[in-house]
Amino acid sequence: MKRGDAKIPAVLRAAFWGSALAIVYTHVGYPAILRLLTRGRGADLPAPSEPELPPRLSVIIAAYDEEDVIEAKVRNVLGTDYPRDRLELIVCSDGSKDGTVERARAAGADVVLDLPRAGKVRTQDAGVERAGGDLLVFSDANSTLDSEALRRIAEPFADPGVGYACGQVSFVNEGGDSQEGAYWRYEMQIREAESSLGGVTAGNGAIYAVRPEAYVRVDERMGHDFSFPFNLTKRGWRCVYQPAARATEKMVPTNEGEFRRKRRMMSHTWAIVVEGGLLDPRGYSPVYAWEILSHRLLRYVSPFVHLKLLVASVLLIRRGAIYRIGLLAQLALIAAAVANVKLARYYLLITASPALGLVDYLRTGTPAEWEKAEGTR
Repeated sequence: MKRGDAKIPAVLRAAFWGSALAIVYTHVGYPAILRLLTRGRGADLPAPSEPELPPRLSVIIAAYDEEDVIEAKVRNVLGTDYPRDRLELIVCSDGSKDGTVERARAAGADVVLDLPRAGKVRTQDAGVERAGGDLLVFSDANSTLDSEALRRIAEPFADPGVGYACGQVSFVNEGGDSQEGAYWRYEMQIREAESSLGGVTAGNGAIYAVRPEAYVRVDERMGHDFSFPFNLTKRGWRCVYQPAARATEKMVPTNEGEFRRKRRMMSHTWAIVVEGGLLDPRGYSPVYAWEILSHRLLRYVSPFVHLKLLVASVLLIRRGAIYRIGLLAQLALIAAAVANVKLARYYLLITASPALGLVDYLRTGTPAEWEKAEGTR
C-alpha cells in the first residue's frame, strides 16, 4: 500500500464527521446555544409606552397584479388601531396589468403610485421617496396585520439605536401538505434569541419597519428581507425582532410549491452572499459574525454538506458500523421523502433549494422582477 493511500480513510473520516457535526450544529446545536445564552433575557426591547404623540407611519405596499387582495389589504391596514391622522398608506404598483391601481384607490389608500415594471425593490424605493412618515413600515399585499401590529412595530424605535425591526409572521394552511408553518415557528424562536444578542440576521416581508435615515437603497436583485439586517448592522444600527407585531399569510399549499418559492428566493440570496457584502465581516461584532456564520452561511451550504456526508458514508461503509448506520439513516430519509412522508419530503426539498438557487444564479442571473407564489392569494 502506498503511503498516500493510508491517508485516504483519515480524510474520509474527517469529511464524514465534519459534515455530520455541521448539519447537527446548524439545525440543533446553534438554536440550543442561543437558548442557553439568552435564557431569561427576553427580546431586550424598550418597555411599551404611550407617547403623547405616536410617530407618523408611512406604510408602503409594493404590489404586482394584486387585484384579488389589494382592497382587503388596504382595509386591513386602515382598520388597525393606529391613529388615522398619524398613518399614511402608500400602495406602489409595479407595472400591474390588472385592476390593482383602481381597487387600491377605491379602497382608500392615501397614495397610489402607478409605476412601470421595475421589480419590488425599486418599487419600494419609489414609495420611500414619496413617504413623509417618521418611520417606514413595509408589508406584503397578501399579508394580514393584527389590529395592534402597527403600534407594536413602532415600539422598538423608542430606542434611538434601533434602525430596523421585523415582526412575527404566522402561516395559515388551508389544506395541502406544506410543513412551512412548523419551520417558521422554529425560525421565529431563533430570531427572538438573535435579537437579544447581536441582532437578527433576516426579516420577513409581512411586516417590518426602518427609520428613514437608516433606509438603504440595495441592489434591485437583493430584497430587503436579507439585505437590511446585515447592512444596517454594519452601519451601527440595532436590528431587532418584535414578536408582538403580528401578521399572517396564506402559505404555499404543497411542499413542492414551497420548494419552488424557496428556489426563487435563493437565487436572490446567492446574489447577496456573493456580491452584496454578507461575507465581509467589517462592521460585524464577533457575536453577529457568529450568527451570520451559523444561521445563514451554514444553512445555505447545507445541501453540499449533505452530499459530502453521503459520499463519505458510501466510501467508508466497510470501515465500521457507525458509517453503515450513518448511510442507512440518510437512505431512510431519502426513502421517506420519496414515499411522501410530509416532514421528510419538506426537509429534503427545502435543503435542496439553495443548491438549485445557486445553479439558477450562476446560469441565468437574478431578475429584479418577482412573481407571486402559487396558492398564496
